[in-house]
Formats: sequence, C-alpha cells, structure tokens
Amino acid sequence: MGSSLEDLLAFPITVRKAVGYQLHKIQYGIEPDDWKPFSEIGAGVNEIRIRDNNGIYRVMYVAKFEEALYVLHSFQKQTQQTSQHDKNIARTRYNRVVQQRRNSL
Repeated sequence: MGSSLEDLLAFPITVRKAVGYQLHKIQYGIEPDDWKPFSEIGAGVNEIRIRDNNGIYRVMYVAKFEEALYVLHSFQKQTQQTSQHDKNIARTRYNRVVQQRRNSL
C-alpha cells in the first residue's frame, strides 16, 4: 500500500531479507519471530520488528483478509515509541484497504 514497498526497498539488504522471510512465514500461517499486535491502527494489524546493526525497523501489516497480506507501512524507528506520523500513515492505508474491499463486494 502506498509507498511501503519503496520504503522497504530502501532498507539495508540484510533487513530486506529478514522482512521477506517473516512475510513469507505469515503467508503460510506461521507467526513471525518478533511481532506485536497493533490494534490501535485497525483490527488485525500487526507489526514485525527487525533489529539490525543499522537500526530498528518496523513493518505494519494486516493478514486477516483471505485474498492477500497487506503491508501498510515500512519504516525505520528513530525513537522508542512509534511516532504518531507513522501510526497515521498505517491507519490511513488500513482504512483504504477496508474501503476498497467494501467497494468490491
């Protein structure tokens, strides 16, 4: 959704590989290694957490819909807490997914 792919491609290669592996696990119904629910964004939204020598990276996604796993937002964390800006991006994209699904029914 949005720029999440471009943002993810800007991550270091080791982080991209780690994220890809975690997303692959999710697609097969296996929990990622390090994640937490992020229900304040929307129902079923979770966050993959990746630590690397270059920093801390996050990928917010929703996998509750049968047709796809939606990556809502990919970003490098700068502080201990997730910024309101990053939460707003993920929430807006989540709402867009929900609306698109409603329109297609």
